[in-house]
Amino acid sequence: MSEMLALIKTDAKERMHKSIEALKAEFIKIRTGRAHPSLLDHIIVPYYGNPVPINQVANITTLDIRTLGVTPWEKNMVSVVEKAIRDSDLGLNPTNMGNLLRIPLPPMTEDRRRELVKVVRHEAEGARVAIRNIRRDANHELKKLLKDKEISEDDEHRVQENVQKLTDQFITQVDAVLAEKEAELMEV
Repeated sequence: MSEMLALIKTDAKERMHKSIEALKAEFIKIRTGRAHPSLLDHIIVPYYGNPVPINQVANITTLDIRTLGVTPWEKNMVSVVEKAIRDSDLGLNPTNMGNLLRIPLPPMTEDRRRELVKVVRHEAEGARVAIRNIRRDANHELKKLLKDKEISEDDEHRVQENVQKLTDQFITQVDAVLAEKEAELMEV
């Protein structure tokens, strides 16, 4: 029985840790003023009525240190991809070269830095939500065990408190990772 409770805690901790690692991986992609194909990863493009990530409808390459190249796999997708990039929260302005969209990265102005700070804050909020969802899942499992009379109310309460402490720890980690990335983006 206590093995089951330990398993719930361990699972929650591992999944929360993965959320932090995913956030760090996202932040690595957000480079200050350097072209990197993953900069466009979060852009969603309508494809025959379905929203799909841009990298599922186009090839994204680095043309030079400050320019990305996006080549949609279908000719009719060029204008759709161009609009999605233009409307994104990245403040990019693609140039249509026929089958290729050239995307010059703007120099890192104060406004550009603030835009990227908004992007990283959005990513951090996504990580916080993921961590809270993991807590919810763990609490749901505990309630099910309690309902099935496999654990006592005291056990449920104790493990819920532990999961809440884990949640608080990992949200604090998200805030620390975010503060570090914001500082990196704002340094001139």
